[in-house]
Amino acid sequence: QVQLVESGGGLVQAGGSLRLSCAASGSIFSTVAMGWYRQAPGKQRDLVATVTSGGRTNYADSVKGRFTISRVNANNTMYLQMNSLKPDDTAVYYCNGIPPFRYWGQGTQVTVSS
Repeated sequence: QVQLVESGGGLVQAGGSLRLSCAASGSIFSTVAMGWYRQAPGKQRDLVATVTSGGRTNYADSVKGRFTISRVNANNTMYLQMNSLKPDDTAVYYCNGIPPFRYWGQGTQVTVSS
């Protein structure tokens, strides 16, 4: 069973930056594609960025050019650098596999004020 712990969220003004971290347990991490998801209040959970085990990345159009996903397989860690944040980026952010593992972490809240 993979355990996921997200951190790094907070309150930031529009135009600001945050860096999210995801710590994963288990040896499977280095072998699977991973992603960052987010869920805004009253909305479904959406996938915003993915990274393969080999480091190839992909982004939702809404964050392309502003967010950067990366991973360090040796440390079972994944990151999401978020720049030029907008109020629409306000959400709880989660990391998980692609497709997602059975269990989700608690997420980390990102709030962007206008």
